[in-house]
Amino acid sequence: MDIWIKAAQLFLSLAILVTLHELGHFIPAKLFKTRIEKFYLFFNPWFSLFRYKRVKGKKKYVWFTKESPEAWKDDESTTEWGLGWLPLGGYVKIAGMIDESMDKEQLEKPAEPWEFRSKPAWQRLIIMIGGVTVNLLLGFFIYTMVIFAWGRVQINPQKMDHGVSVHPYITEKYGLESGDQIIEVDGKTITNLDELNKIIMLRDLTSIKVKHSDNGLESIDIPENIGLELFQNNAFPAFGMRTSSSYVEEVQPGSNAESAGLLSKDQIIKIDEKSITYFDDIQEALYTKKDQNVRLTVLRPTSEAVSDTIILDAKVNEFGTIGFSVGISAVEDSSAVETVSYSFLNSITEGTQYGLNTLGDYVSQFKFIFTKKGAGSIGGFATIGNLFPPVWDWQAFWMQTALLSIILAFMNILPIPALDGGHVIFLIYEMITGKEAPQRVLEIAQYIGIFLLLGLMIYANGNDLIRWINGGF
Repeated sequence: MDIWIKAAQLFLSLAILVTLHELGHFIPAKLFKTRIEKFYLFFNPWFSLFRYKRVKGKKKYVWFTKESPEAWKDDESTTEWGLGWLPLGGYVKIAGMIDESMDKEQLEKPAEPWEFRSKPAWQRLIIMIGGVTVNLLLGFFIYTMVIFAWGRVQINPQKMDHGVSVHPYITEKYGLESGDQIIEVDGKTITNLDELNKIIMLRDLTSIKVKHSDNGLESIDIPENIGLELFQNNAFPAFGMRTSSSYVEEVQPGSNAESAGLLSKDQIIKIDEKSITYFDDIQEALYTKKDQNVRLTVLRPTSEAVSDTIILDAKVNEFGTIGFSVGISAVEDSSAVETVSYSFLNSITEGTQYGLNTLGDYVSQFKFIFTKKGAGSIGGFATIGNLFPPVWDWQAFWMQTALLSIILAFMNILPIPALDGGHVIFLIYEMITGKEAPQRVLEIAQYIGIFLLLGLMIYANGNDLIRWINGGF
């Protein structure tokens, strides 16, 4: 059932985003009196689920058809609206434009005044950036309305008397320890633990001021490449809440934990000779034994009130883990979790800033992609679907939709032929030089762009398939 709930949320989210993106092209095209031949939600290779058009003043529609009815071909002045069967996006077919349809027959005829190619370059540029603009503004708008309706839930490090949980890699390299209290980051007070993790992973960070458990204050210098370090060493999130009474929630199939015999609901109470109080004790004990064997002492429930003590031997991998997730039954400093409410005007400021930070963080993540680990982490529709929760939660749905909207805006403006950004590059070239790019060049670029995008889609979804086979989903 979980997978269907996630799939339904992904489908609805994409339907909203694709429709509004294409409207971003459609509306300025209409304002500039450019003919729109088709407007489709999802792609329709070979056949469409639904087609609608006004022909000679009458509404006509058909279901499940391979081609438009013959009567429609006599009236090309109105737009055909349709629903495709392939949910990989959508499109508006603008007359007189080289696009993914590769309709070169029309372009071989003399240009008509209602065609895209007949419009001034500045009008064509506005038409092309319309979809990206809508997606970007939509992301900001959704964040604003979510913050106004639900407020923002945050974990305030300033209220964490037991300090933060620190990933062992940070402890080993820079001296921060679990139990330290975060006082300042680059001279500023941080009131949101999630923001702290984003700052250290994706933004420029130079120093962290902490108070150690012995009440000593220390300012710790952080290098520029800390985010890439953390990513390559699987050391994220870098900071968290300290949690006690952790138990095994799920054992990853094929993992060292499974080979050792660890089971769901087991509670780890000792690793070698180290007693376990907090989850970060588990992280530290395993991390210090990378590529070595450890002895786990666990409590295994045999009935509601009785548990047996079990000894297991496990091999720790190169990242200092053995392959299990934890369930949390007790959280220290629960009072640090707070909901901050905003007025409508303040929500606009907060939502816009949140959207700008989200865009900046997403762009920063691209430095990870050009690593071996980053390339392997690229995912397709299954990965995107897993962003949504397994239960229908409107707040989570809108937050993920806003994120996808901003991602779509950025991806579409990349200077890749077949994307909006590719068309924009050629238009800017024309506006600077005063010369249009040759039609043959545009055609070849479009073919190259389509080939690249199909290759990337196959690679990303292939990664999803491999993860599914290996039990990663």
